[in-house]
Amino acid sequence: MIPTWKIYPRSQGHSTVYLKQVVQDPAVEVGEYTTYDDFVKDPRDFQRNNVLYHYPECNHDKLKIGKFCSIACGAKFLFNAANHGMGSLSTYPFPIFFEEWGLDADTASIAKAWDNKGDIVVGNDVWIGYEAVILAGVTIGDGAIIGARAVVTKDVPPYTIVGGAPAKQIRKRFSDEMIAELERLRWWDWDTETIRKNIGAIQSGDLEKLRMPEQV
Repeated sequence: MIPTWKIYPRSQGHSTVYLKQVVQDPAVEVGEYTTYDDFVKDPRDFQRNNVLYHYPECNHDKLKIGKFCSIACGAKFLFNAANHGMGSLSTYPFPIFFEEWGLDADTASIAKAWDNKGDIVVGNDVWIGYEAVILAGVTIGDGAIIGARAVVTKDVPPYTIVGGAPAKQIRKRFSDEMIAELERLRWWDWDTETIRKNIGAIQSGDLEKLRMPEQV
């Protein structure tokens, strides 16, 4: 487990942070060792700059990010308040401007201004590329890769590479059998020292060795 005081994983620079250490909002959950890199802005401001239109007091929506994810500079998570209701005759968000129109000011009434698609859920060991955009209601499976500047509007299966706007599947990273085995092993849930001793097998793709990991 990362010490609570440790924000930067690299002593050589402060553009990369352990995201769990800089997020304060209880509606944003981040797993151990997930990193965010930002060479334009202060990466410690991830919550303000990258989690957008997020008003959990109205929608009760959450951002859930797993362990060992790599999130590149400028990646954005667009929540439900970025939407406009499409089921009425106008997309104009009247409920937001309740004072102007004499409408109810409670949070449930305000939330009627947009379509609520739900949480954003990112699995473990996911790589999200430069300036990618993830929309509300999307679930990204373990081991997936999101291409640079992709706009993800639909769920992404585990260990799948997607890219484009809207994002489409490019290919699976491994065979279905290997993906199922990786999902069963869930190496990211091992203790830190066991992971440390098996980094070579993880990096080289030695699945047989991972099936019987070297223990501490």
